[in-house]
Amino acid sequence: MIHHLRAAGTSFVLDARGTAVPAVIHFGADLGELDERALENLVESQRSAVGPSSIDSALLQRVVPLMADGWSGRPGLAGYHEGTQISAFGVQHTAALRLRDTRRTDQSVTLILESIPPVPGEPDATALVVEIDIELSADGVLRQRLSVRNEGSSVYSLASLDATLPVPSRARELLDFTGRWPRERQPQRHDLDVGTWTRDSRHGRPGHDAAFLLVAGTPHFGFRHGEVWGSHLAWSGDQRLWAEASATGHSLVGAGELFEPGEVRLATGETYRSPWLVSAWSNRGLDGLTGRLHGFVRSRRRLGERKVMLNTWEAVYFDHDLAKLTHLAETAASVGVERFVLDDGWMKGRTDDRRALGDWIVDASKWPDGLHPLIDRVHGLGMDFGLWVEPEMMSVDSDVFRAHPEWVLSAGNAELPQPWRFQQAIDLSNPDAFAHVHGQLAALLDEYPIAYLKWDQNRDLLGGSAHRQTLACYRLMDALREQFPTVEIESCSSGGGRVDLGVLERTDRVWPSDTNDSLERQAIYRYTAGLVPPEFLGVHLGAPTAHTTGRSHELSFRLATALFGHAGIEWDITAASEPELDAIRAWTSFYREQRVLLHSGVLVRADDVDPARQMHGIVAPDASVAIFAVVTVAATRDSAVAPVTFPGLEPDLVYRVRAVKLGEWPRVLQDAPPEWWTHGEITLSGRVLAELGLAMPLLLPEQALVLHLAAV
Repeated sequence: MIHHLRAAGTSFVLDARGTAVPAVIHFGADLGELDERALENLVESQRSAVGPSSIDSALLQRVVPLMADGWSGRPGLAGYHEGTQISAFGVQHTAALRLRDTRRTDQSVTLILESIPPVPGEPDATALVVEIDIELSADGVLRQRLSVRNEGSSVYSLASLDATLPVPSRARELLDFTGRWPRERQPQRHDLDVGTWTRDSRHGRPGHDAAFLLVAGTPHFGFRHGEVWGSHLAWSGDQRLWAEASATGHSLVGAGELFEPGEVRLATGETYRSPWLVSAWSNRGLDGLTGRLHGFVRSRRRLGERKVMLNTWEAVYFDHDLAKLTHLAETAASVGVERFVLDDGWMKGRTDDRRALGDWIVDASKWPDGLHPLIDRVHGLGMDFGLWVEPEMMSVDSDVFRAHPEWVLSAGNAELPQPWRFQQAIDLSNPDAFAHVHGQLAALLDEYPIAYLKWDQNRDLLGGSAHRQTLACYRLMDALREQFPTVEIESCSSGGGRVDLGVLERTDRVWPSDTNDSLERQAIYRYTAGLVPPEFLGVHLGAPTAHTTGRSHELSFRLATALFGHAGIEWDITAASEPELDAIRAWTSFYREQRVLLHSGVLVRADDVDPARQMHGIVAPDASVAIFAVVTVAATRDSAVAPVTFPGLEPDLVYRVRAVKLGEWPRVLQDAPPEWWTHGEITLSGRVLAELGLAMPLLLPEQALVLHLAAV
C-alpha cells in the first residue's frame, strides 16, 4: 500500500507495497488529495533511470537504508549477533530486511520489518524484528522512532539504529550549531557536497556545542525565505546527527543515539527503542520551520502562567544569610517578582563548588531553623519558592561519596573519571543510588512548599554508560513529577548543555546559557527559540557588568533582552538605584500585561540587509497585536540604515506602532530622529510595514528598541 499523510500544508508519501523495505517518496509540500491510482502514478513518476555500473533497478531511499538494498552510504541499522560466524571477524553487519506487517491510523504508520533468514524455512540464529513508528502531527511535524528486537539465539550487539529522512537534491546547504560554555548555539553553514557531514556528541548530554537542529535547504535560505528541512533528535544523552550526499544523486539526513562499543547488548527477546527524530519542512525559511515546531511542542506541553522570577545565584553566590536573602526577597517583591529561587549554597557544608554535592540536607549552621523562615517570608510577600538542586552529581568531599564511592559513574577503571567542576556523576542506573537521590529530593519536597526545582547538571560524564544514565535521569524526573505533580522543573546543564525535546517532555523550562550578557543572549535566544518556544526559555535581567564576560550594558538593553521568554532577574537588586528599581518595576508590569502574547504568539525574525542590526518579534496568532525588538549588535554599515520591515503581520490590517520605554530610551547618534518619532507613534498597514518598513532612530551599538503594534 502507498501511504499518504497530510497536515498543515505538508505531505509525506511512503511506498509500502510488497515485501521490500518501504521507500520514502516525498516529504515536503502538500500534494493534495490523491486516490490510489494517482499515488501509484506519483511513485512511478519518481523512479529514476538505472545508470551503468549500478544495481539493476532504480535505487530507492528506503526508510531503513541498508547495503542489502543497494545503499552504500551510512546504514540505518548496524550490529551483529555475538558468537555467530560473521562476528568472529569482529565486524558489524547490517541485516537484510523485509516488510512483515503494517498498521495504519489517520496520521501514523507503523511498519514491522523482519530479517530475511539465510536459509529459507530453517530457524534463524540471527533473527531480528525492526519496528518503525512514523507520525505526522497537526502542525506538519514528522516524528520517527525505531525499535529492534532480538529474536535470534545469541546476544545481539547493537552498533547503531538511526532514523533517516531523504531530502531532495536542491537542498544543497546545511545549517547546524556549535558553541561552548557560555556561548551556546552559534550557527555554522556549509555546502552539502558528496560525502557525510557528522556531528557526534560524547558528553553524556547534548553539550554546549550541540548540533541542536540540523537544517538542509536551498542555497542561501534565511529566516523568511528558502525551502528547508530541519531535524532534531529528542534525546538528552550521547547522539549523532548527520547528513549525507551520494554520487548517485541521493541525499538524506539521519540521527540516533551514539553508543560506546558493547553498550547496548540485546539478549534473546530484548528490545531497544530509539529516541524520536523530529523533522519539519517549510518553504518559508527558518521561521516556517519554527512555527511548525513551536506548535508541536506546545501541543505536547501546556504550561501555566510564567511567573517573573528572581534567582539568587549572581546576587549572593554561596553567601547564604537569612537577613541578606530576606532583604533581597523584599526588594524582589517590591518590583513585581512572583517567584524567588534559592540557588546553590544551601546544603550542609556547601561553602564553595568543591564539596557537599549529593548531601541534599539543609545546612544547620546557615539555616538553624531550616529553610522555613525564608520560605515563610517569601510566601508572605506573595511569591512562591524555588530551590536549586543537582541530583545527578556528587562531590568527592561529601558524605555520600565517603559512604558509597562505588556509586560514581565510571567505565569500571581503578581510577575515578577526570573531575569536572570538582565533582563526579552519580550512577543513577544503580538502584541503590537512584533510591538515595530520589529519597532525598522527595524528603525536601515533602518538608518544604517548593514550587520549582532548578535542576542543574554541571559536567560531562567521561565514563560509564550515557545510555543508561540518561534513561535513569528521565525515570527520576518522571517519578518526582508523578509524586509531586504541581512542582515545576527547569533543565539547567551548566547553562545550555541539555536543551532538547527529550528533556522538555518532563520539564517546564530550559536555561539556554549561563551568561546573562545581553549581547551574547541576543544570539543565543535568536537560534534557541528556533526550536524551543519562548515560554520555555529562561531569560534573566543580569547585573550591569556581566559575570561571564565582564562586558557592561545599559539597563534598557538588558531589559529589552530579558523580555522575550520566561522573564527573570539574576542581580543583587538591593544595590540598584531607585530609578533602576522603577525601571524594573515598569518592565515587570509590561511583561505581565503582555505575557499571554509573548508566550502564545508566532515568533518572527527578519533578514536584515545589515548584519549589525537584527529584528525579532512575537505576533499574535490572529495578527491583531505584536511586539518587536530592533537590536544593534555592532556598528551599522550605513550612516542612515534602511527602514526595518515587519514580517508576520496581516497585510490588510492597519496597525498603530509605538515605542515602549524600558528604563531610559536606547542611546542614538543622530542630529534628528525619524519624522514619525516626534509624534510618538504612527499608523500604517501591515502591507506597508512588511514591504517598505519603518525608519528607525540611529541606534548606537548594543542597543535595543522595543515596539508595540496593535491593529486599529
